[in-house]
Amino acid sequence: MKNRTIKIISIIIIVAIVLLVIIQFIPYGKDHTNPPVVSELNWDSQQTRDLTKRACFDCHSNETVWPWYSNLAPISWLVYRDVVEGRSRLNFSDWQNNRLEGLGELTSIINEGEMPPFQYLLMHSSAKLSSTEKSDLINGLQKTLGQ
Repeated sequence: MKNRTIKIISIIIIVAIVLLVIIQFIPYGKDHTNPPVVSELNWDSQQTRDLTKRACFDCHSNETVWPWYSNLAPISWLVYRDVVEGRSRLNFSDWQNNRLEGLGELTSIINEGEMPPFQYLLMHSSAKLSSTEKSDLINGLQKTLGQ
């Protein structure tokens, strides 16, 4: 019985490894080119830009820093999807083409801790904003956007 259990576990591990190797050949999530910066905000201060860059730019700009694990499927699929979706909703590098409903939406997302998302913060602890930094970011974005 013990040998049979070990054999089953061994087969499961081998199959899992083979599948992980095979999915590396699926091209989705491998395009890590950053489009050019088209139009950036006229920031009210360098601090606002720095806070935004630290917490938001990897998914919400054309200046994404692609970490090593973004080359490993299936993680690469998730990272790529997050970046594509993030840029489509709010792109600080293509400000003229944003679909942002208003600063109120952005403010509540930051205040409620929805952004940056938990899974991003696991690998990017520097993106976690303190309460003061959240407040500074929101105030800076309000000034930047003239509201």
